[in-house]
Formats: sequence, C-alpha cells, structure tokens
Amino acid sequence: MFAGTPGPALPSLRALVESEHDVVAVLTRPDARAGRGRTRAASPVGSLALELGIPVLKPVHPSEPAFLETLRDLAPDVCPVVAYGALIPRVALDIPLHGWVNLHFSLLPAWRGAAPVQHAILNGDEVTGATTFLLEEGLDTGPVFGHVTEEIRRDDTAGQLLARLADSGAHLLVQSLAGIEQGMMQPVAQPASGATSAPKIATNDACVDWAAPALRVDRLIRACTPTPGAWTTVRGERLKLGPVRVATGELGALRLPSGVLHVDRRAVVVGTGSTPVLLGEVGPQGKPAMSAPDWARGARLSDGEGFGS
Repeated sequence: MFAGTPGPALPSLRALVESEHDVVAVLTRPDARAGRGRTRAASPVGSLALELGIPVLKPVHPSEPAFLETLRDLAPDVCPVVAYGALIPRVALDIPLHGWVNLHFSLLPAWRGAAPVQHAILNGDEVTGATTFLLEEGLDTGPVFGHVTEEIRRDDTAGQLLARLADSGAHLLVQSLAGIEQGMMQPVAQPASGATSAPKIATNDACVDWAAPALRVDRLIRACTPTPGAWTTVRGERLKLGPVRVATGELGALRLPSGVLHVDRRAVVVGTGSTPVLLGEVGPQGKPAMSAPDWARGARLSDGEGFGS
C-alpha cells in the first residue's frame, strides 16, 4: 500500500506501478479546499490513483479503527511512504510484514522534518539527497536502507531541487523495496551525530529581511519558491518575490540602504545588509507575476522608495 499526498510523491507511485510490485491500495490525505472557488479536490496522489484504477483510502487520521481494519484485510507486505502528511501510529506501523518504508528528501540524519529541501537551500548546503528508511514513531529517526545524492545548483529553487529529488528518489524507493523483498537489504541505524531539524517554513518566515546579507536574501527567496512564497511590502501592500541575483559591476557598487530601491528602465535593484540584489519576477497583490522593471514602470516607482522589513 502506497502512502503519499502532494505532487513530489507522484514519481514514486508511477515507478511502483511500473515495477514488479503490486500496489493494492493508496493512502492519502482527505480532499481539501483549493483554488479561488475553494472547492474540495482530491490530492495529486489520490487523483493519479483513481486514474490508475487503484483503491484510495482517505482517513482523517490513520489511527481510525475502520482504516486499521482495512489495512489488516489488505495485509500488505510493505507500505512505502512519500510525503503522506500525517504521523503513522504504532498500531498501524506493526501491521505490514516489512513495515513502512519512507522516502525522505535529505541525507539523514540531516534535515529531519517537513521541509528538508527548503532548509538545505537556506543553509547554503552544496549537496543533499534522498534517503529510504524504516519508519518508526520518532520523527525521521528510523534505520536507513539507502540513499542517493544530488548537487544543489547555485540558482536552484526549492521546487526545482525537489523535482529532481522526487525522480531520483523514486528509483531509490523501488530498488529498496526490491532489496527488502529479496532479503538482501537490512536497514542500518542512523549516525548518533549530525542530526539537524527542518520544520515547516510558515508564510511569516518567508518575509524578507532586507538588512540581512545578499546571500541570505537570495537563499531565503529560493528556499521559499514556490511555497510558501517569499514576500515583502511596498506602499503598504504585499509584493511576492521571485528569485533575485546578487548585483555585480556598477549596480553591485551602488551603496543603497537596506530595502531601498534603485530603479531604471532595465533593472530594479534593492539594498541589503551587504551587496544590492536585482529583482527578478514580482507579483503585486491581485495581479499576475511580471518582471520587476515592468512592475516599477506601472507602479511609477522612483529611486529612494523602499521595501518594508
């Protein structure tokens, strides 16, 4: 039985369906309200499972007696998990013969938690990866089956990096399950040292502090792209921010106070705690994303105006 909810879990579900393993059911989070109309919609994993003709289970919590009874009836050999979104209780962990095998998007024990990719970028890591491990009650603490590594590129956003890890991690998950099935793979305890925490990044955490150094501003914006989305305020309104570039040459030599803008026809530059940065795409309230120069012309911004903190 496969457990997963968001888009990054889709490559793993597809890879399992295309493998020799038999996916008897899919566990996903209940339908949630989405879009401007706030209508209820199935999760990406739930939608794909329906397309593939796989039975879908959507308990509010996996401790519900009805779900546990269904799980016992299914009697799966193993339950692979990718970003399911809820804690699996002990009683459910004990039902599959080989337990629950989780695919986590970091090199454990680094970045245990809900946002490993975002924190890897925010921390300035040069390498990350994906890990398969045996799920237990602790948060991402179980023994490891295997891992793959992935270079973090200089301009990676969290969305771009996660997409690559979702693909490479899907292959790792299938290989790990094959090794378990053949009795050739035993999990190894995680190192006692080197654990770091990667809690969810909230919208308030994605507000840019322009007094921070340029590299920190750059990392924060890339780590929060596409979700929860980096932002600032200008003229009392929120402005969404796409990835920026640290300014070089004449623009990099500008001495701008933190958050203060320099505007010309080709670029919008913002002062930080160190070198200025060039804005890329921005998203004014109620409007689609656009280039920073187009936004500045439409808003009639001038030199010396500034962003909020």
